[in-house]
Order: sequence, then C-alpha cells, then structure tokens
Amino acid sequence: MNSPLFSLEGRTALVTGSSRGLGRAIATGLAEAGARVVLNGIDAARLANAADELRAKGYNVLVEAFDVTDEASVVAAFERLDAAGVAVDILVNNAGIQLRKPIVEFTIAEWHRVLETNLTSAFLVGREAARRMIPRGRGKVINIGSLMSSFARPTVAPYTAAKGGIKLLTQSMAAEWAEHGIQANAIGPGYMLTDMNEALTSNPQFDSWVKGRTPSRRWGRPDELCGAAIFLASSASDYVNGQIINVDGGMSAVL
Repeated sequence: MNSPLFSLEGRTALVTGSSRGLGRAIATGLAEAGARVVLNGIDAARLANAADELRAKGYNVLVEAFDVTDEASVVAAFERLDAAGVAVDILVNNAGIQLRKPIVEFTIAEWHRVLETNLTSAFLVGREAARRMIPRGRGKVINIGSLMSSFARPTVAPYTAAKGGIKLLTQSMAAEWAEHGIQANAIGPGYMLTDMNEALTSNPQFDSWVKGRTPSRRWGRPDELCGAAIFLASSASDYVNGQIINVDGGMSAVL
C-alpha cells in the first residue's frame, strides 16, 4: 500500500530547467507521485515536446517558458500563474549550466553567466515562490546542488562557487522560512549520465576515474534523483529543513 506521507496528490510543482536532463527526470518523478507539474525552460520547442510526452502518459502538465536569470521574466511568470489560479506548492530550482576551463582563462562574462544561471536563478525564483508560500503557511523548496557544493575539482571554479552558494542559500531559506511552514532543502547529485556531462562520459580516462572513485562503480541515472525529490516534496519531510542530500553512489562518503 502506498504511504500517504509520500503522496503529492493535489499539489503543484514548478521545476526549472525541466525540458531535459535532471529537471525532466525530476518532473516526471513528481508527476508519478501525483503532482501537477509546471515545466520550465527557454527553448519553446523542446519544452513543448517534453510536455506532450508527459501528457501522453496521463500526467497533468503546464508549461511556463521564462528565463530564470531575468528578474522581470521570473516575476511575470509568477504573475501569470497567479492570474490562472495556479499556486506553486513545490519549487525545484534545477536550471543550470557548466563551463570547463582553468580559472585563469575564464572571462568575467563567463563567470557571471554560470553564477547567474546556477545560483542567482534559485534566489529569484525562490523569492517569488516564497512570497506566495508564506501567506499560505506551507511550501517546499528543493534546490539542486552538487557534490561541488562541498568539494572542488579543477576547471569548474564558477560552477563550484555557485553550487557552494546553493548549499548556504538553502540554509538561509530554511533559517528565514521555516517558521512559516516552508521546508527548504537541497539535493547534491553525483556524476550523472546527462547531456551536460557527455564530454566526461565519452572520455575514457574520466569515465574510469568516476567508476573507480564511486563505491557504486558506475555513473548515476537522472531518474535516481526522484526518490530524494519526492521525499523532500512530500509530507514525509515536514521536519527536515536546511539539509543537502547527496545522491552520489557513495562518492562523498569515501576519501
């Protein structure tokens, strides 16, 4: 028998960057748990295709195309949801990008692009969601961090800085919003089989390093984030706040 603790029936989840990759997998998992999902992205065609595929499975899906790094676009998107009577109960801040090069080769524009997409967007979308959750006295915010929220590797300094910021932004959200019935937590994926990591998965040396360094001896699948996402989105986590759950095959547990 399914536990009502993990049911998302009657709830609406907005997942940013959900036309593909980790975001799409998480949106699918939340929909399977009963949530109505609002997909987000900036590529209208890709977003429409993702929505059609989820609707074909019988899921309740809405689409909001907006740039999570643009304050006016974020505010306007929530105003459209307000006008349509759509209350976001669950927010998953997933949108992100990656650029790889040595620190000394990064331009200031590249630095800002990574920080704005991976960190500032979580502040902007989280702020607008919380402005509506606080009066209702309930809500779930799930920020997608990374192993890089706690550890560093060469050539990904802006990403590491952003994901480290996600960890502390999550704690700040919990510190301010917990008294209003809002839980803010994060998921820290390990090395996952996504388009963003294609350059790494196709590199035999790096592939071997990941498999050798990870106790599970393999890369993670995007759908393996769904369990943690459903837990953090559901009533089962009502007294869990300000935490980051690493879904990494055990990598962060070993030296």
